[in-house]
Amino acid sequence: MKTTHRLNALGTTLFLFLCQLVFAATTIEYQLSMPEPHTHYYEVEMKVNGLQQEHMDFKMAVWAPGSYLVREYSKSVEEVIAKDGKGNTLKVQQTAKNTWRVFSNKADGVTLSYKVYAFEMSVRTSFLDASHGYLNGTSIFMYVAGQQDASGTVTVKPYKDWKKLSTALPRVDGNDWKRSFPNYDLLVDSPMEIGNHKEFSFDAAGIKHHVAMYGEGNYDVEQLKKDMANIVEACAAVFNGDHPCKEYTFIIHNLTNGSGGLEHLHSTTLQVNRWTYAPQSSYNKFLSLVAHEYFHLWNVKRIRPKALGPFDYENENYTTLLWVMEGFTSYYDELLLRRAGYYNDDQYMRVLSSTMGYVDNQPGSKVQSAAAASFNAWIKAYRPNENSINTTISYYSKGQILAAMIDLAIIKKSKGKQNLDDLMRFLYNTYYKKAKRGFTDEEMVAAVSQFAGKESKQFFKDHVYDTKQIDYNRFFNPAGLEVVNINEGSEKVKLGVRTKPEGGKTVVSNVYRGSSAYNGGINVNDEIIAIDGYRVAGNLNQHIEHHKAGDVIEVLLARDQILQTLSITLQKSTDVSYRIKSSKDANGEQQRLYRKWLSQMK
Repeated sequence: MKTTHRLNALGTTLFLFLCQLVFAATTIEYQLSMPEPHTHYYEVEMKVNGLQQEHMDFKMAVWAPGSYLVREYSKSVEEVIAKDGKGNTLKVQQTAKNTWRVFSNKADGVTLSYKVYAFEMSVRTSFLDASHGYLNGTSIFMYVAGQQDASGTVTVKPYKDWKKLSTALPRVDGNDWKRSFPNYDLLVDSPMEIGNHKEFSFDAAGIKHHVAMYGEGNYDVEQLKKDMANIVEACAAVFNGDHPCKEYTFIIHNLTNGSGGLEHLHSTTLQVNRWTYAPQSSYNKFLSLVAHEYFHLWNVKRIRPKALGPFDYENENYTTLLWVMEGFTSYYDELLLRRAGYYNDDQYMRVLSSTMGYVDNQPGSKVQSAAAASFNAWIKAYRPNENSINTTISYYSKGQILAAMIDLAIIKKSKGKQNLDDLMRFLYNTYYKKAKRGFTDEEMVAAVSQFAGKESKQFFKDHVYDTKQIDYNRFFNPAGLEVVNINEGSEKVKLGVRTKPEGGKTVVSNVYRGSSAYNGGINVNDEIIAIDGYRVAGNLNQHIEHHKAGDVIEVLLARDQILQTLSITLQKSTDVSYRIKSSKDANGEQQRLYRKWLSQMK
């Protein structure tokens, strides 16, 4: 009997201890207000419950996942004040660029209040004016060091006559203005649109999709419902309809100047020109953006390198695999338009060949590999300068081409039984669903080798980690296609500069490495005044197109307002212009592989 009573007592003590742990769990309550939106200030109150420490370090993230640049969001923070649960003011000391230490003296219910200036309209930042509010969480919400797993709520107090909040965060007890989050990752991965925007919804791939449309434009809601649903279905079909979301939110900003899109775990933000919805060629670019960001639901947000999660919000998160994350997604955003019927075969191949030409014509493609472009995104991709064309390449564009080559290689090896979709499903199921983690570079090489053959290791060595020119026909020929450079044999010459109009002047903005201008001494910021004694009026080609390689032209220019004349020896243009053509003698097997590559959705 004594033993029983003792066990009961121990059980009761353990139960009470566990209850205390449950009730002592840290929770975060944010309140977001905007009483004077025309001043561009959000006001944030952040109440921390269940955490009793001598001090707490409140931190602001320095970047937004999906956009690989340290943006220093803390530069916009002002008036940081802390109080305990009784309303007593606590000492606050800034200890780093993004860290505020609150000396809480083990108080419970510490509340930090601060303001954030938000007047940068992009998908990576936050914005507030008299017409609406938009926010990305990392640029608005602080977190307590070591407490990123804390759950909580966000209560939005909208400006007086604003009636709508669109976000992927779930409502609390049906309250539109109060939303819950399980951890900091989900909070900041759920952008918000606040104001009086238009809303509509559609069903596709088995889930409800919500669309928030800010700004006027030439869009047709019914057409958007149909076409966006088609794109969603095409994306989901790659993964055999295995959709990771229960609901999904599109936030679309119709502006004068769009900034593209940014993916999130259950939503995306798209910023486009307000007149992008017509004609069809322009509208297809919008649908391509929809496809790109939606495909990221799988590729990046679930299929990902190990380095991209869990996130370090204070430092760069390096990976050499952005060419897969963004490049493969760029490949699919166009291919899916073909599958959904928005492109015919010829239109799609013109899009792909244009990207091939863009990459090969950029001198940086011979300098920076796809892996290096990925790793150095933090310091190069988002911080371009006048010499970037000579030293860098886009991991979006180069990755798109590499994806196409891998797709064609898989089709060839499997004799048309598999394609890149099978590799994507393998990565999704193996690493996201089963291992519940990202993959390494070595695992990516192994996966491609499994589907495309053991020669893939050499492909990675030559074209991912090195800058060797791709033999396109090696990949296209098995599908009955050939890649032709229509500039082959051309005698055209090229000066090798980009210019911009500046107050009626023609000013050099870029000089291509190895070009006539580069070798002849023309510099960025030079004003080109005349060629061979004739004043330049913006169009340089008319002054050189009648020349041949080896001719010398006299270029009058102003450098730092000092006139000088340079003698430039013109060189033959090395630019390529690719066309993907059907082989005249393609056999039945080649035609079958071709159909596997460019088949439409069933």
